[in-house]
Amino acid sequence: MPPGVTLKDITQESNLFRSRVVTAYALVLVLFLILLLRLVQLQVIDHRYFQTLSHNNRVKIVPIAPTRGLIFDRNGVVLAQNTPSFSLELVPEDIGDLDQTLTGLRELLEVSEADEVRFRKLLGAKRRFESVPLRTRLTEDQVARFSVNRHRFPGVDVYARLTRDYPLGSLGVHLLGYVGRISEPELRAVDPANYRATTHIGKTGVEQAYEGDLHGRVGYQHVETNAEGRTLRVLKREPPLPGRNLYLTVDASLQAVAESAFQGENGASVAIDPTTGEVLALVSLPGYDPNFFVDGIAPKTYRELLDSPDRPLFNRALSGQYPPGSTIKPFLGLAGLEQGIEQVHKRVWCPGWYSLKGRSHKYRDWKKQGHGRVDLDTAIVQSCDVYFYELALALGIDRMHDFMSEFDFGRRTGIDLLGEAVGLMPSSEWKRQVRNQPWYPGETLITGIGQGFILSTPLQLAAATSTLAMRGLRLRPKVGLFTEDSTNKEVKSLSVARAEPITQNDPQNWEKVVSSMVGVVHGARGTARRIGSDAVYKIAGKTGTAQVFGVGQDEEYDEEKIEKKLRDHALFVSFAPAENPRIAVAVVVENGGSGSRTAAPIARRIMDHYLRDLVKGSEKDGFLLTSTPARAGDVVLRPRP
Repeated sequence: MPPGVTLKDITQESNLFRSRVVTAYALVLVLFLILLLRLVQLQVIDHRYFQTLSHNNRVKIVPIAPTRGLIFDRNGVVLAQNTPSFSLELVPEDIGDLDQTLTGLRELLEVSEADEVRFRKLLGAKRRFESVPLRTRLTEDQVARFSVNRHRFPGVDVYARLTRDYPLGSLGVHLLGYVGRISEPELRAVDPANYRATTHIGKTGVEQAYEGDLHGRVGYQHVETNAEGRTLRVLKREPPLPGRNLYLTVDASLQAVAESAFQGENGASVAIDPTTGEVLALVSLPGYDPNFFVDGIAPKTYRELLDSPDRPLFNRALSGQYPPGSTIKPFLGLAGLEQGIEQVHKRVWCPGWYSLKGRSHKYRDWKKQGHGRVDLDTAIVQSCDVYFYELALALGIDRMHDFMSEFDFGRRTGIDLLGEAVGLMPSSEWKRQVRNQPWYPGETLITGIGQGFILSTPLQLAAATSTLAMRGLRLRPKVGLFTEDSTNKEVKSLSVARAEPITQNDPQNWEKVVSSMVGVVHGARGTARRIGSDAVYKIAGKTGTAQVFGVGQDEEYDEEKIEKKLRDHALFVSFAPAENPRIAVAVVVENGGSGSRTAAPIARRIMDHYLRDLVKGSEKDGFLLTSTPARAGDVVLRPRP
């Protein structure tokens, strides 16, 4: 063996190789055992879990929005319905150049800037294979125009959808309200499971107050999808439960008469059936077309409504707070009789002004030369301010507050609508708490003629007048009459809510006040005698005028020289027939001046139409709803069940 050469140790190398092979086999065996255990876990132990995941990846539950319930008036006139409408929708993944497509559609169908803004907002919230609406409520002409050019716009098509529609336009809009696209805060406030497929929700009025009945219950369908989420087929379907139809207490023809009677003036009116508390008409003017809001109102249109000095979006009937003026005098007269105030049984001298003892300030009467010597009846009939200055002082503000509160002055009436203002019936305690000031006698005087701090809504005036008409029976006003199942026609009545009646010591006190209110309309010197001269039924009423701004001691109020927005508000409350009341009405005309000249004729037209069975020749009204006041076309009548 040559020097420096080492022989291999075959035995050692063989042992080393053998140990490496054993190690490799052991490693492979361990890995195999791990794989086997994993397969056992996946296929046996966790089989159901992964089977469920696999199934859920293949099958999805898709919610189906229910059809919204319809709204009718008490006679079956459709006030809110769902109409098929055509919408132009785009599927982004099927469109090559989106901007070029939008440009072409803009030229073909006059796509507005607002439409495009809404489209791009929705585009970010949906997946690329889902359709996104660009234009809604397409006309037949627009559908035909697109159909001819459809080949130019791949990924764009016209779809038929159900859209909320208000066939009478602005008629009764503040009562009905409207639906709009549901917002995130609104979605958090409702049951999210029941609103998963819903895009619209009631925003105001009846649509909002009765959302729970009108919406219905969501349905579901189990669909098979591919890996990208596209629907392949429907496996199972649970249909949605449609919303219940809602019948209201209002009379659409009476509502039309009431709104027309304002002849372009701003204001509010509420008519109530005093025997049931049912609201027959609820007017707030000016109004607006609720159809603008259904699919998203154009920013320019909304800004015009929002910035209008006439405030068309404001519900004056429920939320407008006005000084009631002389319309509260019958209530104060009743308070004086019930409280045993000696002054109500005496005649008071009215020289045209009144001063507190030791004071030089003169509280003026509306009649500059005065009414002479008057009693309670004459004071109500002729609306003598001086008499009620003295009566208010004798009662005191706190007794006035307690008595008037029983008629819901300064309280919500509890109507089944949202957004009702509380009004204000002041007291000495209220002023201490709110203004940290004492109550002064002069403030009691002006409260006695419905001025100063006192505020009421037209609804409160109508409800209080209704209670007076029923001699103390208090019924909460309501606008919902009954709901109806749209499938089996099952009817569910909406009950009348009663409040504690106003009980008086002497029932004759009611009759004395009511008799004086009849004298306001039918008396020879009544302030509203013009509307009672040819009436075939007896009306009990009271005029009122509420100052918008104060007049100085040495100044004269000249309506002709005063800007329209600074003129007095005109008010009138009434019920008829006086001996058997069927309707109570409150009217407020903003800056209308005299209540007898402006507000009372409106109330007369409302009562004439509602009591048309007592009025011969009432067809001259011309408000039998053969066509809609706001749009052409026949009104669909549906008989009341």
